[in-house]
Amino acid sequence: MRPRILSGFRMMVVISAVAVSGGATVSSQAPVNGAPCPAEPALFQPCALARARTFAPPRTPDGRPDLQGIWRGVASGTENIEDHPKTGDDDGGKSLLVDPPDGKVPYQAWAAAQPPVNRKTYVEPNVPCFPSGVPRSLYVPTQIEILQSADHVLILLERAHTYRIIPIGTSAHVDSKISLWQGDSRGHWENNTLVVDVTNQNGRAWFDQAGNFYSAAAHMIERFTLIDADTIHYQVTIDDPGVYTRAWTMAFPLTRNKQPGFRLLEEACHEGERNTQPLLDLGYRMYPGITGRGAR
Repeated sequence: MRPRILSGFRMMVVISAVAVSGGATVSSQAPVNGAPCPAEPALFQPCALARARTFAPPRTPDGRPDLQGIWRGVASGTENIEDHPKTGDDDGGKSLLVDPPDGKVPYQAWAAAQPPVNRKTYVEPNVPCFPSGVPRSLYVPTQIEILQSADHVLILLERAHTYRIIPIGTSAHVDSKISLWQGDSRGHWENNTLVVDVTNQNGRAWFDQAGNFYSAAAHMIERFTLIDADTIHYQVTIDDPGVYTRAWTMAFPLTRNKQPGFRLLEEACHEGERNTQPLLDLGYRMYPGITGRGAR
C-alpha cells in the first residue's frame, strides 16, 4: 500500500474547501426530455448543454462571453477521474468521463496496466509541486481565476503559482520540439463557447492520484461555456492514439466562488514541500513520462 503522508497541500485543500461558498457541483435544474437534471458531474453534460442554448451570458467590452471571475472545479477528480469509493485514502466520487458511457478511460491493453505501476513506482507529480497539467489544473482542489482581453484569456491557478496564457485567434502552435507541463494552448470562439486547442505536452503530468496518464503526443480540445451566471460547463476531449483505443471526453462544472472580497492566496508549494524526499527514501522514483509503450 502506498504510504499516506499528509502534505501541506492536502491541508490547504481542506481549508480551501471549507472557505468556498457554493461547493463544486450544481443543484438540480429543469428536466431534459422529462428527466430531472442531477448534480453529479458524470450526468451534468446534457443538462448543461440544454441550459447553454437558452442562457444569454454577460459580455466583455469586445462582445465575447465574460468568463472572468474565481472558479472551482470538481475536487474528487484529482483522486481518480473514474468512479472511486470512499476509502481511507480517498473521499470518493463519480467518474468525470461522459464518453465512453461506462466512465472508463479507453486504454489500449498495454496502457491499462500502467496506472497501477505508476502509483506503486513513482512519486505522484503533484507532490513535488510540478504543474498539474491540462485538464487536471481545473479540478485540483484549489481556486482558479480567469481574466480576459480581446486577444488573450489568462487562467491563474492558486496551486503552486501556475498559470495558462491562451492567445485568441489564428496564431500557430509553438515548434513541435518544445514540450510544456501545461501544453501549448490556442483559443477561438465558437458562438458563446471558448474552444482551446492544446498540444506540445511533456507527458509528465497525471490526470489523478490513481496514476491515470497521457503521453507527450496527447492532443486536447477544451470547451468553456457559461450556462448561467455562476457556472461554466467545461468539456475536454483527449486524443492520444498511442495510449487509447479512441478519443474520450470529460465534462464537469466550474462553479463561481461568490465569497465577498475573495482573492487568490499565495501557496508556497515548492518552499514548503517536505513529502518528496521521504517517498524517494522509500524507493519511489520521479515520474519520467510516457513515450511509446511504457515509461521513459
